[in-house]
Amino acid sequence: MKAIFYATSTGNTEEVANKILERLDDFELIDISRDGIDKMKECDSMIIGVSTWGEGDLQDDWEDCLGDLQAIDFSNKTVALFGLGDQDGYPDEFSNALGIIYEEVSSQGANIVGQTSTEGYDYDESKAEVNGEFVGLVIDEDNQSILTDERINNWCISIKEKL
Repeated sequence: MKAIFYATSTGNTEEVANKILERLDDFELIDISRDGIDKMKECDSMIIGVSTWGEGDLQDDWEDCLGDLQAIDFSNKTVALFGLGDQDGYPDEFSNALGIIYEEVSSQGANIVGQTSTEGYDYDESKAEVNGEFVGLVIDEDNQSILTDERINNWCISIKEKL
């Protein structure tokens, strides 16, 4: 099974998840606020989407599921990640929620794919940056929405064969 797991508060993460779904075959779309994360156990390949809130926090539904996420064995799973953040409003915590989810799934053995360049972003700090690149696709709908479709297209091309 392949699935895109996401949660949304304003609709932006859901919109990005749907755009990714349009570009990839055989994926199911799962809103964790309705369906939880239990289906992650059945997935060989998955995409996880999260937005950053406040001072670098997880979106509420992901915060509520974090303990359940820690109980999943990711050692035989391939995972791609995407996150939304606001680099102008929160340059010191830009897309930190993506980094938090990355730390959880990678520490449990996930094969992470889909890292992206930090080029074209202007921020000070981010937990989503590891070894000079983002751990997944980073979208800034607040300040760079004009780049969203191009970034999604390029990322989906890069991960398609790996998932």
